[in-house]
Amino acid sequence: MDVSHKQILSIALPITLSILIPQVNWLTNAIFLGQLSTEALANAGITGVFYLIFAVAGNGLNAGMQNVFSREAGAGKTSRFSIILSQGIIISLVFSTACILFTWLVAPTILSRATDPLSYKLEMSFLRIRIIGLPFLFLFQMGNAFLISSLNSRWLLVGFITETVTNILFDYVLIFGKAGFPQMGFNGAAWASVIAEFLSMISIWLVLLSTGLRKEYKLLHRFSYNPITTGKILNISLPLVLQYIMSVSTWFIFFLLIEARGIIAKAISNTMRNVFGLAGVFVWSFASTCNTIVSNLMGQHREEMVLIAIKRIMYWSLGCSLVLASLLNIFPHYFFSLFGQPEEFVQTAIPVIRVVGPGILLMSMANVWLNGVTGTGKTRVNLVIEFVAISLYMGYTWYFMKLHYVSLAVAWSNEFVYWSAIFLMSFLYLKKGKWRTSPGVPNEKNP
Repeated sequence: MDVSHKQILSIALPITLSILIPQVNWLTNAIFLGQLSTEALANAGITGVFYLIFAVAGNGLNAGMQNVFSREAGAGKTSRFSIILSQGIIISLVFSTACILFTWLVAPTILSRATDPLSYKLEMSFLRIRIIGLPFLFLFQMGNAFLISSLNSRWLLVGFITETVTNILFDYVLIFGKAGFPQMGFNGAAWASVIAEFLSMISIWLVLLSTGLRKEYKLLHRFSYNPITTGKILNISLPLVLQYIMSVSTWFIFFLLIEARGIIAKAISNTMRNVFGLAGVFVWSFASTCNTIVSNLMGQHREEMVLIAIKRIMYWSLGCSLVLASLLNIFPHYFFSLFGQPEEFVQTAIPVIRVVGPGILLMSMANVWLNGVTGTGKTRVNLVIEFVAISLYMGYTWYFMKLHYVSLAVAWSNEFVYWSAIFLMSFLYLKKGKWRTSPGVPNEKNP
């Protein structure tokens, strides 16, 4: 694997499209719920972030799997892919089952004390349905990790197109009761997402079984427990899982604090979550590309190319995010009109998106450098970086949400604090070179 711009884009573009589709799903849910009512759009914020905590835990497991896959690929040991994938499936099923039990048995106690009593029953009913889709999502992510690491990312689109079409279709018929289906309202969005995740999982595993990849890599031949491979996966993945859970949990706390600021503030904040999701289409795809390329270079012992690769990937991530942030800030009315909300909503939301735009640019750089750390296999360093950034974020958030509330726009400026800390710590760690297995190896000049 080289680090040319062509190689970067050949990995990133299919991932970009694959990430775009689930973000379209999130946005579609928000648009349909916004058409239903402002209250539904507002309640989708807290439920969406709660589910996102577990979804990103799967992303952490997926990133660790991707690291192990890519490291073995770089070392020319693709024969181990079958063992890695089977252990990942076992881990995913166990972990997703634990998350479902937590949501059904423990979450009601937490949410009943922390959320608006008028919203609690609707939100809890939604979550009990929504969490059922988690095993399907995790298995879907396992298949994606294999496809990316084996350089077959073009097949990602199959699963994500399936997910998008089914999610939009069932959102429409189940929320509003069309085509003979019952009108489920808010819970209709939950069932639509579960159905979409199930069908996308089926489609991606059909790809693995029907394209020759199963035969080439001897996939799914054995499912016996392999403690050595499982230990390797968990050693890299668990710090990432904790990192991602910590990261989104702070967002969950942020949304709980917004509960006291009224329906409009909750609805706007849910919309901003979707804005970050749209920006994440580019950011996360290039971050995932960075993880893959850096892991592969480490497997080849070409550490002198790591920083060059990270910088090139960062420029692509920043450029794409700049285009999106500019469009959102130039045409905010067109974007907010999608949600069918009153003018009060739009006027309050515009100052928030002015703050969120620069935050997106910081995120586009920070995520790439953070995934560069992930690619080196030093995931415990990721966890330390996350802990420090979250501590700063929560201190800032608590001050401007509880002690000295100025406006919703000022509250959302906490993203500057978080992403600035992530970027600086990741950048400094990688520049110091302590991650190198051969210290003192100079970097090649960027041609």
